Amino acid sequence: MQSFIAALLNSLDIAMLLFVIAVGLNIIFGVLNVINFAHGGLYMLGAYFTYMLVGRLGLPFWPALLLAPLAVAAVAVVLERLVLRRVYDRHVTDSLLLTFALLLIIDESVRMIWGSGIHVVRPPDLLRGNVSFLGVNYPVYSLFVILMGAAMLLALWALFTRTRLGRIVRAAAIDRDMAQTVGINVPLVITGVFAFGAWMAAVGGVIAAPMRAIDPGMGDKIIIESFIVVVIGGLGSFPGTLLGALVLGFIHGFGGRYLPEINLVLPYIGMALVLLWRPQGLMGRGAAA
Repeated sequence: MQSFIAALLNSLDIAMLLFVIAVGLNIIFGVLNVINFAHGGLYMLGAYFTYMLVGRLGLPFWPALLLAPLAVAAVAVVLERLVLRRVYDRHVTDSLLLTFALLLIIDESVRMIWGSGIHVVRPPDLLRGNVSFLGVNYPVYSLFVILMGAAMLLALWALFTRTRLGRIVRAAAIDRDMAQTVGINVPLVITGVFAFGAWMAAVGGVIAAPMRAIDPGMGDKIIIESFIVVVIGGLGSFPGTLLGALVLGFIHGFGGRYLPEINLVLPYIGMALVLLWRPQGLMGRGAAA
């Protein structure tokens, strides 16, 4: 039983981190219709900015949790205004290729600035050590990740369903021309959504920094996992992102404990099965209500 509970907690830990990262990717697709490969690079920048603020400048973790995502969001605004908005009217494959090029540029820029070595960020004193939870000795920081992901989930739900800003974003996603007609500044909304998605990726990077090695390849790996999440859940579906993250989290959490020999291929098997059974994803557009 304790082994099952440990696998369950590990699954939730992985799922909540993936949700925080992948939901930004899905929000960008839902509003901009852009498949943003650079999302992984923005996640990586969040982790590296955290390392710079905490490891180099000596700031506590909590200010870094605020400052690093804001810095990445500012980078995203520059990228959207100077580069990305030029391909909105083209086929989606053009944005895919462009953002993949941006990911490669970010990767090489990180190598030039911080080198190719591995960096580590220590968790804050408040979140170090272990705690007994349901008979399992579990890291306090991992419980923080689970609670942080749940808090982000509730905050996003409230933002998009209970606020005027959320209604504006949904209107721009459904019909840009009509939104422009009723007085919504659609270009500003698009820039804000891209920056917000980048902010979400960077929050994931900050959270991941004390629990994962920081290296120039971390963005490439996370973008693959994020795409698996949105493919399983459905492109453009907010609830689907949560479901996809939970599915992939459980695959990693239970697969790593009970099927370690094939754990690396289980996510791809799961994605293939979903694509064969429901190509639009479990809760994607066109799925049955």
